[in-house]
Amino acid sequence: MKAKRILTAAATVALVITSVFAGGNLTEVQAKDNDTPKKITLGYWESPNGELLTKEKGSLEAAFPDTDVEWVEFQSGTDILTAMQFGSIDFATIGTPPAALGLAKDYPFKIFYLHDIIGESEGLVVKKDSGISSVKDLKGKKIATTFASTSHFSLLSALEAEGVSETDVTLYDMSAPDMYASWQRGEIDGVYVWEPVKSQLIDDGGVEIVSSEDMAEKGALTAEVGIVSNSFYEKYPDVVKKYIDILDESVKSYRDDGKGAAKLMSGGLNLSEEETLTTMDEIIVKDKSEQAEYLGKNGELAKVLKKTADFLYDQKSLDKKADEKIFEQGILSELYEGKQS
Repeated sequence: MKAKRILTAAATVALVITSVFAGGNLTEVQAKDNDTPKKITLGYWESPNGELLTKEKGSLEAAFPDTDVEWVEFQSGTDILTAMQFGSIDFATIGTPPAALGLAKDYPFKIFYLHDIIGESEGLVVKKDSGISSVKDLKGKKIATTFASTSHFSLLSALEAEGVSETDVTLYDMSAPDMYASWQRGEIDGVYVWEPVKSQLIDDGGVEIVSSEDMAEKGALTAEVGIVSNSFYEKYPDVVKKYIDILDESVKSYRDDGKGAAKLMSGGLNLSEEETLTTMDEIIVKDKSEQAEYLGKNGELAKVLKKTADFLYDQKSLDKKADEKIFEQGILSELYEGKQS
């Protein structure tokens, strides 16, 4: 079996720049034969879902023993979009806001899987002595989040729902690790962030005042989806289908043996097994049989992405409104034809 390699996003960006100036073509995937690539590169982040379990179990490596599988950790969806645009990754997990942004801007990828619907795994955590007890109290406060992320979308949706102008709050664009460090230094009043940082801040005395589950109930649904580069899918559709089967197996294992899954994922999340189990309960993972409801023809995801893109347009993150057809075409619904219940 080829050794599994894990890189950081920074190392990947450096590789992209080096290859471009050396005249390399990163979008071209070399194959040993017509069906199996020599290398598969996946972008991921620390989310307690079926993909992270797949990574920790080494399931993809076992399925493709003659392929070099490389996992690259990212801290934001915008970094993933950049890597996908340069052709330096084949697969990635990304939140619905950056997915909507990328498809609206014609980035070279398609959505092939819905990993999970975000619930309590993301939320607004504030310092106990900040004087903040509700979203309305955010006026004049310093709040950090990762821009163009699911957390950013939920935060802005929360402000809008409570009639608080974005200009009344000082917002900082930070990666999750930087938020934690800034919190420790007393530079910010609160953050809207995902696990495991959310739990770490609560353990540090933070108080959660709103979650993404609360926002979903108000119509601001967020999720994490799997994307694949157009060039990879065109060359290796069967590999994508096999990866879907692998993810399906992981989700079923995740549901059937939560303690075992938590034990495997806890190291990557930097949480205890008990804390990992808690974070697992804060998202709703989806197996293969549930994909058609969202990704199939006339599925719900295209509508969610359209609504998200309209919100991004209102926030001036997009120059023009995107038609829903763009998002329908950005989903590999053919992978789930005839599977809607």
